[in-house]
Amino acid sequence: MTADVRRFFAAAERGPGTMPEAVQVAVDDAGQSLVGFAEVSRRAYAEGCETSPVGFLEGWYVSPEHRRQGVGRALVATAEAWARSLGCREFASDALADNMLSATAHQALGFEEVEVIRCFRKSLHG
Repeated sequence: MTADVRRFFAAAERGPGTMPEAVQVAVDDAGQSLVGFAEVSRRAYAEGCETSPVGFLEGWYVSPEHRRQGVGRALVATAEAWARSLGCREFASDALADNMLSATAHQALGFEEVEVIRCFRKSLHG
């Protein structure tokens, strides 16, 4: 599996529009276990934003036993710094409309909710 992961990251495209463009990780104090990660990219557009590209938090997770200890805050701060270093003036994210835990965490880190949307799909088979 380690070889597969190395191949994935070695072959991964980098640049605006690729997802994720970068991944930040948090490890425990001993440096032995992954306790969280943040996947980030740059998007040409994000709801509620006025500039382009926009740094975007594609994925964000902290293991339950490490939550409310500053791990998530540190990951997002690192993600914001990454986006800022690439010229982004805004940083965005999203969450499912019914994911109140995520909404609360985002708001605690200074994100403002800009809109709630419903997404639809339709199969074009047959």
